[in-house]
Amino acid sequence: MSQQQPISLLLCALGGEGGGVLTEWLVETARHAGYPVQATSIPGVAQRTGATTYYLEVFPVPVKELDGKRPVLGLYPMPGRLDALVSSELLETVRQISLGHASSDRTLVLSSTARALTTMEKMQMGDGRRDAQGLLNLITAHSRAHHVLDMAELTRQAGTIVSAVMLGCIAASGLLPMGRAEYEAILKDSGGSAQASLRGFALGFDAVHAQRTQAQFIEQVLTPKAVAPAAEVPALPAPVAALFPGVLHEIIALGHARLVEYQNAAYAQRYIERLQQVLAAERASDPQGTRGWAVTREMARWLALWMAFDDIIRVADLKSRASRWSRVLGEVKAGEADLLKLYDHFKPGAPEFAALLPTDLAQRVLAWDRKRVLAGKTPWALPLKIGTHSVAGMLALRGLAMLRALRPLGSRYATEQALIEQWLAAVVGSTARHWPTGHELALCGRLIKGYGSTNERGKDNLLHVVQHLAVADHFEHDDARAAAIAAARQAALADDAGKTLDQALVKHGVPARPVKAQPIRWMRRPPVKKTS
Repeated sequence: MSQQQPISLLLCALGGEGGGVLTEWLVETARHAGYPVQATSIPGVAQRTGATTYYLEVFPVPVKELDGKRPVLGLYPMPGRLDALVSSELLETVRQISLGHASSDRTLVLSSTARALTTMEKMQMGDGRRDAQGLLNLITAHSRAHHVLDMAELTRQAGTIVSAVMLGCIAASGLLPMGRAEYEAILKDSGGSAQASLRGFALGFDAVHAQRTQAQFIEQVLTPKAVAPAAEVPALPAPVAALFPGVLHEIIALGHARLVEYQNAAYAQRYIERLQQVLAAERASDPQGTRGWAVTREMARWLALWMAFDDIIRVADLKSRASRWSRVLGEVKAGEADLLKLYDHFKPGAPEFAALLPTDLAQRVLAWDRKRVLAGKTPWALPLKIGTHSVAGMLALRGLAMLRALRPLGSRYATEQALIEQWLAAVVGSTARHWPTGHELALCGRLIKGYGSTNERGKDNLLHVVQHLAVADHFEHDDARAAAIAAARQAALADDAGKTLDQALVKHGVPARPVKAQPIRWMRRPPVKKTS
């Protein structure tokens, strides 16, 4: 017994993922198999949801063989002394590694490739996501062995919680002395969700078992291509496919399908006609397509996203879809006998309502709201709480979604199309004259993102680049212009406030963005209570 050491595991799950349930399953399995076991929870918080880690120690000698002795088990993981780190989220795995728990000579890491984006990742103007391959490299460098798989996808397939999949991964790893049948016996007694838990367990077990028995595929499993199965690409209509090189078909098919769903086939055809203008300009400057038609590719992506701009019609459509209700049912694990009520909160303001009105009426509504603000009042908004589970609530959302046919009559639609045409004309003209400049302007489509003030700020930034850098005549050559546009785009994505962009604009000889007038609001000083 003196030479035996407890097997230590640190279990990490985000809030609501069943980390406590997983710990209970492991404890019950170990006890059922006759092994000493102890588990403790370590409360904590995270940027995404609550995060509680669970520390578990199992002594690999049956109680009946200890001659009445009892091992002393620890309450907290010792740095570098951890036998296994199990996590349901990739960045959480790396966070625990950064705390010194894992070691390259001892620790087995079982991790999911799934991500729950942090607040800082979501706040970035550009793509703020952490590099997944970099996180995987850290796991490789700080683990004795590792099995990385998409637990979220396996959970979805099984219709269960991720803790069941994690249990299967632990069982298949061979780290603990219990057999598969002993784990499954505990799951069979877990209540009404036993069958779903067993399905998730089996999927997790088989996935890790396959990695263990086929070591030659470990390198392939850890590459981004194996992180998650690619979504099925919709078929591009044959007449449309004939207009573009084959290398562009996939990205254009995605954009085309998005716009058919967003508005209709005629709107998607308008997207195709715009892309044809870009392709014609690119063929003029690069007839052989030696650059892979990169300008058309970028425009296919960012143009589709801009044309499918978010408005209250789009929000109502997404909120009232059957697929959304099914997803919520799965997330809350609601059974057939459970009663689920779902409320959506909205707060549309004057701009959202004005967007659906003809331009003349919209201007009156916006002018009225500006007058309120100048008078010291807050912008008008209508707080709404809609029960999506109710007939009235669903009818309200579906009725609003059916206004899609009226969208082209609204002021927002006209404004967005005019801005798109301005950007499109700049890209087409620049590409035909100097390919790198057109490519940089196409990449500026990344600036259009989000909604509300974020979306407006992105459009202002892009149009300022188009109206100044793209047409300025002080550049010595077009390569200098392309470099200036690239610098401005990177500056706009790096700084939400826009100060970095203004500095980049001035540095390259064009004016900074105009300062927008902001009303001054006077606040009454609260009365001071006199004390005797």
